[in-house]
Amino acid sequence: MNQQGCRGCSSKKQSVYDWLSDIPEALRSSDMVEVQFKNTRKGYYLNSEKLEISKGDIVAVEASPGHDIGEVTLTGKLVELAMKKHRFRTDRGEIPRIYRLARPNDLERWEEAKSREEGTMIQARQIAADLNLEMKIGDVEYQGDGNKAIFYYIADGRVDFRQLIRVLADTFHIRIEMKQIGARQEAGRIGGIGPCGRELCCSSWMNNFISVNTSAARLQDLSPNPQKLTGMCGKLKCCMNYEVNTYAEAQRCLPSKEVILQTNAGEYHHFKTDYLQRLVTYSTSPHQASGLVTISARRAFEIISMNKEGERPETLESNAADGKANKHSADILSDNSLTRFDKKRKPAGKPNPKGARGASSAKSSERMNGSARPIRREASSTNPNHPTPPPGGIREHNRRQMRERTEGGAVPQTSTERAVRPRGQGRAPRASSLPRSGANSSEAEN
Repeated sequence: MNQQGCRGCSSKKQSVYDWLSDIPEALRSSDMVEVQFKNTRKGYYLNSEKLEISKGDIVAVEASPGHDIGEVTLTGKLVELAMKKHRFRTDRGEIPRIYRLARPNDLERWEEAKSREEGTMIQARQIAADLNLEMKIGDVEYQGDGNKAIFYYIADGRVDFRQLIRVLADTFHIRIEMKQIGARQEAGRIGGIGPCGRELCCSSWMNNFISVNTSAARLQDLSPNPQKLTGMCGKLKCCMNYEVNTYAEAQRCLPSKEVILQTNAGEYHHFKTDYLQRLVTYSTSPHQASGLVTISARRAFEIISMNKEGERPETLESNAADGKANKHSADILSDNSLTRFDKKRKPAGKPNPKGARGASSAKSSERMNGSARPIRREASSTNPNHPTPPPGGIREHNRRQMRERTEGGAVPQTSTERAVRPRGQGRAPRASSLPRSGANSSEAEN
């Protein structure tokens, strides 16, 4: 285990998982070592001294001039495969060597050189602007010993930077190397998170950048919105080329977009195509979405063959399979409203009608009991102080008594109304004031 986690993992950009890290024979099968420097710059070096080097070690390697400091990212048999992938040729000259494991003084000089990179980049941009050069210096990388610096710049055309190199050498007193990069390479060096939520492909694993054009977007029926088609670098997204071959192959097995289907109900024009599910949507209007019907590719070929023979079907849909296709291709989020879990509130400011409280309580009791019958409550014989309320509620009963008093009429009271204590009458005596049983009861009688 190393500081980054397992033996095969690495926290560096464009790192490769070493799945042979647990096999000692695979590690000793090659003397080539992959060393990574700042951001995505890598190099391959020969371990001529047979040093015990493992993934994650900081080593001092040969440079021109002096030496450089980097981190070991791959060892063993996989280094040869990585060299083939990056087209590293060993027949062009002598392969640079690994000097030693980095010493404390090497690390101090390395950290000091890295601390000067940001200030050097800002000052170099100001010098380039004073020389009226149409270029952008995107990054500066110092060598491990601090004797050399690489200036990465972006330019649309060719730039004559000979005067710039002389000014930079006189200003910083180091050896200058200018390296031109593209917008995608700059995004890979800086890094970031793409709109998909993952790390940028150019920063994590992509090395070779293939040109991307808008035909890939049209083939996949993507929206022609430039804001959605461009990536973090301002160019078209590289991921548009990942599935373009799959869509091109699927398009050969689908009907042409220029064919118009003839039916007894009318003509249908192509609207959109689901390449992966082999579903085609047709519209009755060639310029807008009107009367959309989705059918399978097999049904579309059947109608095309019928039209060639001079026949016309009644409708596009012929069986239950097309109906299932329409149901399957419907919008699954149409019923998922954002307010479907919100509780409905009663409108404020509206008074309840007469008897609404009793009706609502009766309805709620019906819903809870699962029965439509009203619940009949009888007066409790054990507690006469809490009789059953009259029909319509106590308020309605009091209103009826007030009307009777004002009109002067005498209406006989029912048994339920007698049980209700009229307003103004004193409360019933407490249980403590009632006569007790035994001797106290006889005294009360006397």
